[in-house]
Amino acid sequence: MLHSRITTLRFYVFIVFPTLLAVVTTSPLIADFSTDSINNASISTHELLLTRDEGPASSSLRTNAGGGELRGSLILYSGKIHTMDDSNPLASVIAIKDGTIVYVGDSREQALRVGMFNTAPQEINLRGRFTLPGLVDCHNHVVLLGNRPGHHQPLEFALKISDVQSIYKAKSKTVPKGEFVTTIGGFHFNQFKEQRLPTLAELDKAAPDHPVFISVGFSGPAITNSLGKTYFTTKPPPDLRPVISDNGSIAIGLENGKALLFLRQQLLNFEARKRSVRNAMTYAATVGITTHLDQGAFNATGTPNDWAASEDLYTFHNPWLAVYDDFAKGIADFVPKIRLRLNFLHQDATTNVPTLTARLQNAFPFFGNDLVRTGGIGEFATDLGNYASGPVLEAAVDKIAAAGWRFETHSLSDIDAGTIISSWERLAQRYGASFTKLRWVLAHVPRITPELLQRLKKIGGGVNLSSWLYFAGTGNATRPAGPPFRTILSSGIPAAFGGDGAQIAPLSPWPHIYYAVTGKNAQGEVINPGETISREEALRIYTRDENWFLGGPDEGRVGVLEKGRWGDVVVLSDDYFKIDVERLKTLRSVLTVVGGVVVWEEK
Repeated sequence: MLHSRITTLRFYVFIVFPTLLAVVTTSPLIADFSTDSINNASISTHELLLTRDEGPASSSLRTNAGGGELRGSLILYSGKIHTMDDSNPLASVIAIKDGTIVYVGDSREQALRVGMFNTAPQEINLRGRFTLPGLVDCHNHVVLLGNRPGHHQPLEFALKISDVQSIYKAKSKTVPKGEFVTTIGGFHFNQFKEQRLPTLAELDKAAPDHPVFISVGFSGPAITNSLGKTYFTTKPPPDLRPVISDNGSIAIGLENGKALLFLRQQLLNFEARKRSVRNAMTYAATVGITTHLDQGAFNATGTPNDWAASEDLYTFHNPWLAVYDDFAKGIADFVPKIRLRLNFLHQDATTNVPTLTARLQNAFPFFGNDLVRTGGIGEFATDLGNYASGPVLEAAVDKIAAAGWRFETHSLSDIDAGTIISSWERLAQRYGASFTKLRWVLAHVPRITPELLQRLKKIGGGVNLSSWLYFAGTGNATRPAGPPFRTILSSGIPAAFGGDGAQIAPLSPWPHIYYAVTGKNAQGEVINPGETISREEALRIYTRDENWFLGGPDEGRVGVLEKGRWGDVVVLSDDYFKIDVERLKTLRSVLTVVGGVVVWEEK
């Protein structure tokens, strides 16, 4: 039954010409999760160097991959486990059987008895490390991160130019000579001590045998090295050759767009995209986010005007689904490392909202399995000219409500928040409880007011919060940069972190938490005074409180370590509550578990 339903997903989720209800996909490898493709396949794991494996051989760590899911069995012990469960906040032992938590407490022996394991589970000594539920991000763009040209390397943890050089030197050792190493979005030069991008000469020193392209945010500026400069000045046709200065810099906007477009055209075949997906999954596991609600992309135009956030809306999921598909069929050694939920972004500009209508008629919300499934509509249902008010927005929201889907849209001011909430209020009066139960979400909300929060709360809405202003925001006591974290949590409205990575914000949760706790931007300036929250509150809205924003079959399965929930666990590099606040932004995972399977371990 699962096989036939997911096969239906292949034909109906990705629609290229919605007005004709045409069905096109660029790859046949789309989400064909046969229940008999793999059964009890062994997952080989490396010996844990930081959390030494003292249990039986690694062959005991298994995944029941029927349906393409992770269902491992594992006992973690001697940890400092923060469960996020108010009734049992601290533990030292957790047992996972077939992907689900069966015991949380302090007795290794009792964990073995309660688990009633058919075969001896792997046991891992955490040696007192800080452990917590896998983090959840209810608003990001991780699918874009998995569609990057070249061998992509995030720079979120680099704090100075020498860090960039070290990261690129290490990355280059893993990349075939002559192939591009890239960083596109997810960082800003404000985070570097020098407050600038590295130079051509500095990148030559770090990666002498590889062309390099590093681009900030949506549209630059960018920098390249000598090999990259030669490539960009000789390979593209004249209309796609960017102007590059002597020091390797490429201007923001059109020049950056030329370079990025040519890289996409030359480097992004389907197998390269799948490699990028695997890299994105691995990076997400290293920062501790195990569940992601992706919010789509802007539809690409195939011109230099495209941003880092531009892609083909109807095919860019395909390499991700192919990676999950390969695992389910047993034709690849790579084990998916995250749970992915897919919202669908639309950019209709007319009141008949044709692409949105086709989506609602031919796709299903919450469709898939525990590793990958659809979500709702978001982060837009209309183009940018209509997202905040007017008849196009009203028509879109009307259709979404009538179809029983969820909807999320972004807000960057009190004005757009007010007009969006007003349109939702009108429809709430028409639909009543059937509207409010769908959970309407405003994202980012740097300027939302207490009055708007209460109005949104009344119609069953919530807000997700991003620290995207950490990179380049400004603010003061008179006008804090936002979001108003303290005001929002005090209002009682459903709220959780949606980091908005990895274009204008980091994918890593730790810079977001740092900003929420300190109010400081990347330059160390306090820009959000009076609206900070505690470390405990920040952790809660990255874990337990995320459940409301996932909803459907995911609600009550993530964000808390308690019996019956999925066995998604993260072990941190330092004690979150004890380290100096400045070290929060560079925390990482040393061990990440999804469904009882170790998907990442620091060597």
